[in-house]
Amino acid sequence: MDVAVDYKAAFRSALDQVHAEGRYRVFADLKRHRGDFPRATWTRGDGAQNDVIVWCSNDYLGQGQNPVVTDAMHAAIEEAGSGSGGTRNISGTTHYHVELEAELADLHGKAAALLFTSGFVANEGALATLAKVLKGLIVFSDELNHASMIAGIRNGGCERHVFRHNDLQHLEELLAAADPRAPKLIAFESVYSMDGDVSDIAGTIALAKKYGAMTYLDEVHAVGLYGERGGGVAERDGVMGEVDIIEGTLGKAFGVMGGYIAGDADVVDAIRSYASGFIFTTSIPPALAAGAMASVRWLKQHNEIRIRHQERAATLKRRFQEAGLPVMESDTHIVPVFVGDPVRCKMVSDMLLEEHGVYVQPINYPTVPRGTERLRFTPTPFHTDEMMDKLVAAMDNLWSQCNVARRPAAA
Repeated sequence: MDVAVDYKAAFRSALDQVHAEGRYRVFADLKRHRGDFPRATWTRGDGAQNDVIVWCSNDYLGQGQNPVVTDAMHAAIEEAGSGSGGTRNISGTTHYHVELEAELADLHGKAAALLFTSGFVANEGALATLAKVLKGLIVFSDELNHASMIAGIRNGGCERHVFRHNDLQHLEELLAAADPRAPKLIAFESVYSMDGDVSDIAGTIALAKKYGAMTYLDEVHAVGLYGERGGGVAERDGVMGEVDIIEGTLGKAFGVMGGYIAGDADVVDAIRSYASGFIFTTSIPPALAAGAMASVRWLKQHNEIRIRHQERAATLKRRFQEAGLPVMESDTHIVPVFVGDPVRCKMVSDMLLEEHGVYVQPINYPTVPRGTERLRFTPTPFHTDEMMDKLVAAMDNLWSQCNVARRPAAA
């Protein structure tokens, strides 16, 4: 029988649409230089190589290059080998996992923590499981929550309401209209990674207490970076103990890989016992757990690197503003520069890489809404004034060359 569906044509059409909209993503082939962060080698399509400066890494503090971290990983490989041996339920729980979970629980002042293979899996698994355990749960979700949170809430199959971004008045309206007898959960982030703004954690906690809701806080872009020990914005604001569940990652400020949740022992144990994304996934290798543990411990003791990091971000914002570039308002270490067009956004990104040795990826739909395309810079403690001089000069030149508006970011 003839096949009626042209499968290849369907995939080709989907790709053609992405190309036509100017948002086809090309991954830069990079090799970072150990001990020389943020420098890397870029391999072009023709095989030629050039040295570049990475300006968009989520390794916010360069911990992926910290000898304390890499030495711990080497030692774990020598001691335990490469893989973990399986899922945590079968043979994949190692002493490295147990120690790291204790370290993470301590970081957030919680009774327990649970490791996942990534921040995405942690959010999806935990939020979906909460909906299954808490029968009749109603979830209230910030409209700009990460895709992993949205996936978890949807997969839980519970009633859900989306409140306007960081709008506590709208959140309260939704809470007040809900069944007062139903279990409730407010899911939100501390730092929103594309705009760099911060939620009102204390205000959200107050509403949760008023309406009998639990709180679930994603601190992925804040753990390691804020607070005296790196516990996140909740630690910085003195409300960490009042948040029910904190979710974080090991792949950004801690410079390794993996995700986790921290909270009450029974809550964490229930998620451990029911979350499919945890139960049926091979655990992270011992080397990753050892490196993450070393990174968490080191950052608890070195607040000076957080202070330097904030200074570098503030300096880059100021330099962009002085050059008349449309840097978007941001309360955090994230420095977004508004472009507003996917084609021009990619054009500027390509020219920065090819002509100036600056690597910064274009941020287009669906990561951000159409018409708000931008370049997202994440300066680290290791980006020097000289690097900033070259970046600002290149940006200033290309903004005119590519006919990109210098209008205020709020326009």
